[in-house]
Amino acid sequence: MKKIKLIASAVVVATILSSCSVTMPLSVSAAPIGDKTGVSKTTVLFGAFIMNKNFGIAEAAHNGKIKGGVAIADMKTSWIPLI
Repeated sequence: MKKIKLIASAVVVATILSSCSVTMPLSVSAAPIGDKTGVSKTTVLFGAFIMNKNFGIAEAAHNGKIKGGVAIADMKTSWIPLI
């Protein structure tokens, strides 16, 4: 019984200390694919407080100096419980 508790607690601690990152396509349009890349980042604390209110495709296009349309937009989500 002690070994089961030890293993279960080790799994819980490993889960809490690990992080997860997922990248998925967000949007695709008929615009031509070029060589410019724009990035927009934000941090969300406790699931409610958004640090960058301008976060999104429009800010990424502005940061990458992309004129016209955006061909592909990917979204990367990282979950880090403890830093």
